[in-house]
Amino acid sequence: MYSRLHHYEPNATPLTTFAFFCIILPVMATTPKKSSQTKKAAKSTTKSKKKPTAKSTTGKKSVAETKTAKKAAQNRKFAAAKSTSKRTSARSKSSSTAKTAASAAKTKLGRSRTSRTRKLRYKKGQEIVYPLQGVGQIKTIEERIFLNKKLLYYIIYLEVSDMTIMVPVDKADELGIRPIVDKRQANKALKLISEEYEPVPTDWKARYQNNLDLLKKGSVLDIATVVRALYHRSRIKELPILERKLYDSALKLLVDEISFSLQKGKEEVEELVISKMEVN
Repeated sequence: MYSRLHHYEPNATPLTTFAFFCIILPVMATTPKKSSQTKKAAKSTTKSKKKPTAKSTTGKKSVAETKTAKKAAQNRKFAAAKSTSKRTSARSKSSSTAKTAASAAKTKLGRSRTSRTRKLRYKKGQEIVYPLQGVGQIKTIEERIFLNKKLLYYIIYLEVSDMTIMVPVDKADELGIRPIVDKRQANKALKLISEEYEPVPTDWKARYQNNLDLLKKGSVLDIATVVRALYHRSRIKELPILERKLYDSALKLLVDEISFSLQKGKEEVEELVISKMEVN
């Protein structure tokens, strides 16, 4: 058998040749398979070696992208915080300005209220005396615009002349507006007109000016003094037209105020005044 395998004999039989091919061919067939498998294994190893490199590059890229994304997120957060801080500061400023405006408005209102309470010497429905005009009643107290300013006015109705006038509250004392006298002052005025009168100037113009100045003062005693002086002067000599009008207006002012003060009728008070002056 050994000689047949290692020493080829040309006269060998076909069986030995067949056996040779059966043994050699499978060995030859298996070797290329192994080489292809080795090639495949080599390829797989190269691929496996290449893949980590690709992964590493992608990993680098992903790290850079994440860094940029983080920076963008930080920038967004910073911008959002900045905007919120601006909004809060703007809101705080607006709220502070609103508070200051409200406090200023409150102080103004408080001042206006205090000033009104200080200056409102008279109330609605009260009777007052307006110099040279007589007794009037305050109908309302209203705000009116004068020279682009709001002013508070007494709206006064004068029964003697049947007219309504507007008097600024701030100017009421300056214009001589005063309340009606009490009963004691009214009786004092009635007593004054019953006393002896003082001599008056003979010049009617000087006399007229003196009496007009007394009426402008507006006190009930000054009015009573003018009535007494002109009444006794008319008994001596007839009065000029201007003095006669002045006497009539002074008598009306005196009668109106005393009638309101003593709560008597005007005709009754006028008769009382004339009777007291006729004594002297």
